[in-house]
Amino acid sequence: MENAGAAERFDRAAELLPGHLRRRVQGLPREKRARAEELRLRRGRPLFVLTPQGEEPLEGTSVTAQDLETVLELASASSVHTVMEQIRHGFVSVPGGHRLGLCGTGVVEGGQLVNLRELSSLSLRVAREIRGLARAVLPRLWGERGLESVLILSPPGGGKTTLLRDLIRALSAGEDCPPRRVGVADERGELAAVAGGEPALDVGPRTDVMSGCPKDIGLMTLLRGMNPQVLAVDEVTAPEDVSAMLQAAGCGVTLLATAHGGTLRDLDRRPLYRELMARGVFGRLVVIRGTGEERRYTVTDGEGRPC
Repeated sequence: MENAGAAERFDRAAELLPGHLRRRVQGLPREKRARAEELRLRRGRPLFVLTPQGEEPLEGTSVTAQDLETVLELASASSVHTVMEQIRHGFVSVPGGHRLGLCGTGVVEGGQLVNLRELSSLSLRVAREIRGLARAVLPRLWGERGLESVLILSPPGGGKTTLLRDLIRALSAGEDCPPRRVGVADERGELAAVAGGEPALDVGPRTDVMSGCPKDIGLMTLLRGMNPQVLAVDEVTAPEDVSAMLQAAGCGVTLLATAHGGTLRDLDRRPLYRELMARGVFGRLVVIRGTGEERRYTVTDGEGRPC
């Protein structure tokens, strides 16, 4: 499997760093840059590079409060107030499909986080595009009804989005299957990273993307206007998402989605997914275990039987 342009994507993500840190990380060996998954910045600590082997400190660096503010300023294109809604959810989407997680002192009003001040740490997750990854699971996603709807499970950072993106690409391109029209509800811009109307990440030639709007609105807009055969969405988190997915499933559209979790039992504990599973929406579950190149993919049907 080819991690196409991984080092170059790492370098573009690193452009959000202050100069003294950017020069250090972009000077790392190309192989390490290609394998890097995240950059972790904690105030008063070295900058850490997360690879499949774990977090490695970049010796001789020390992250300051100003460094953290600079990264957020660059990530928001010098307009922090325009990304405040994202900040309230603990992250900022960055052009190129990268994602900046934020941690600090929360400002809470009415039981809701409304702002973060005194940033203490940041996590810059590098978008990873691994062409061919879908081959590990795609042959097992077919059932009596043809291509089954699929829910991909893993803990945070387990590779759900990377696998979902390559499934979208493979189905859209018709790799080892008839090509399909795929609609992507890309609320945070992590799946396709559309810029200037064109995806920066490869999601296939027959894929239409709705970016920057809530998932449920994106799903319904695609369903009504683009005649999709497959609809894809990352991280189902709200009742509105579930309602839109149920409506799409009732129209005969195949669904691809991701969720945090490690087992079918984890889904049973969460009311959002309990309804989807009880209604038989997903004919296949893909559970990702392990990290980096050691990730393993277990495919079962909706009842947990191996496929």
